[in-house]
Amino acid sequence: MTLSTIRKVFEGVADRRQMFRMFDRHAQRPNRWTGDDSVLYRGEWFEIDEPSHDYMFEVLPPLWMRGDMFAIREFLTGSITSIFFTLSIDGHIRHFHGYCDLGDKGSPERMRNAIIERESRPVRAMTRDERLEHIWSTTADDYRGYAGDRWPSVDRGKRTVLLYCGKEGAYLKRLDQLTDAEISAKLPVHLRYLPDAIAA
Repeated sequence: MTLSTIRKVFEGVADRRQMFRMFDRHAQRPNRWTGDDSVLYRGEWFEIDEPSHDYMFEVLPPLWMRGDMFAIREFLTGSITSIFFTLSIDGHIRHFHGYCDLGDKGSPERMRNAIIERESRPVRAMTRDERLEHIWSTTADDYRGYAGDRWPSVDRGKRTVLLYCGKEGAYLKRLDQLTDAEISAKLPVHLRYLPDAIAA
């Protein structure tokens, strides 16, 4: 489960229901309460709608506010907490949620800069990793999980999704091993034909 780095995990604007669901995209992870899971969350971000942003601002007094961002008082794990951004990108005000490590000085500013850089691209596109993260974010819990004891030891703990193969039935496959055709089949139609973006 090697993740980290700053990464977009959902294409489009999440409404409140989607936002709350993505707050803990890794709820099914093995050994949930026994290890430091900060690497799973650190750097994840996605766009949200304005009502969701405003709702989160009003739920609790923020831990801190700095111009275009505020931090949630409750920490998810270790020094990881939610940061909410209000950013002007190409003349439009947009809102985002990200998980930053407040133990890493400058983490919120780096995330803000990464979001602006990613969302300022002139052509709408997705990297392979963004496609996989979107699939993970939008797949129902019953159809995604983590490879367990029945998998080879090298696969254990890796993310899996359920695939349907017509007459052959359904089977689990590692998320990171999906073929381009399988990725396309799992994406909503409006995202299937976006060009590939070069990973930053």
